[in-house]
Amino acid sequence: MDTAELKTLLTNAHATTPSGKIVRVLSQRGALSGARIAGITGLAKSTVSTTLAELRKSGIIVDDAASKSEAPTGVGRPGNTVTLNPLAGTCVGVLLGVQHIQVVIADVSHAVLAEKLFYIDPDYSPARAAEVIKALIAEACDELGISQRTILGVGMALAAPVNPLDGRILRAGGIPTWTGVDIRAEFEPVLGARVFADNESNCSAIAEMMWGAAIGHEDFVFVTLDIGVGGAIVHRGHLVTGIAGAAGEFGHMSINPDGALCRCGNRGCLELYASFRQALVFAEQRFGRPMTTEDVIGLAFDGDEGCKRLLLDCAEAAGRGLGIVGSVLNPGLFVIGGALARAGDLFLTPLEASYNKHTLVKRTDVGNASQTKFVTSKFADNGACLGAVGVVLQHHARLA
Repeated sequence: MDTAELKTLLTNAHATTPSGKIVRVLSQRGALSGARIAGITGLAKSTVSTTLAELRKSGIIVDDAASKSEAPTGVGRPGNTVTLNPLAGTCVGVLLGVQHIQVVIADVSHAVLAEKLFYIDPDYSPARAAEVIKALIAEACDELGISQRTILGVGMALAAPVNPLDGRILRAGGIPTWTGVDIRAEFEPVLGARVFADNESNCSAIAEMMWGAAIGHEDFVFVTLDIGVGGAIVHRGHLVTGIAGAAGEFGHMSINPDGALCRCGNRGCLELYASFRQALVFAEQRFGRPMTTEDVIGLAFDGDEGCKRLLLDCAEAAGRGLGIVGSVLNPGLFVIGGALARAGDLFLTPLEASYNKHTLVKRTDVGNASQTKFVTSKFADNGACLGAVGVVLQHHARLA
């Protein structure tokens, strides 16, 4: 198997050869049948069949025995799905949190191989982060018995927009001292691999599309509802980043221009009303002890009316904000992530009701097939980090 050839096919986004198209669609989607590959790429079925045979011969793709068989199509081997050869390479995903760094390693067939977590002092520097990431990758590779030379790229999820033109961090929130940092320049020399970066909500959306609640959906909106509010827009299977990488920053829509000052510098942002930051302050005052979102959710499930009301108020505000998004995009699916998603229907039901009240098209206006659906994220802890692997696989955040 020629790993160098695979790298070329993956990284040359402008290559129009059938091999390049097929390798990249398998990188983005995981296991697919020949028929699906033909439908997605627009290649003729005969071309797909011939190219798959060539890629099998070179060892770049293999038949995916674990996938469910599909009906015979006449394209490729009847009923089979194929995937990139797991031995062809690995990808690293990194989440740069406020007080922790998380690393996930997966192979090109989308199988997760290892996860690592390191707690770190707040306000750590890029140099310190690079040192920690390098050590975590080395430790994981040693445990897996694989060479670091198999790494095709390192994806990074950050709590800030990343300019897709130059890879610099814009208006960093979780790590404010990183504003303006050139991620590629800081990390590539230390890690010895190509580095890709994106906002953690965008990464979470990629994880939902590739492994989670949005599998099979080409168009959806991902929303993070936690002590902050973030989001991402996916259209035709690709992230909408915007010219400066700030698309999907729903938390900083100003819904009350006379409201309180937001950390972003604007007034009355959605985040002030729909995040759980202020709710936790109220909960701590009431119970006289430090509280987490999970504490409040647990008490709400146990029947505490005050905690139920805190969730209800945030759901109402979030639905009001998403109603604006709905009137602009009219998405078929919202995937709700963040700590508040763990409240399940206790939060989701009033959120949907508020959305229906504040968006233009109501549920009663259309049939079930045309109604916007709400689902919770599949991932509780590693969605953004796993999505950073997807950033490498999908090349949504190319820094060149």
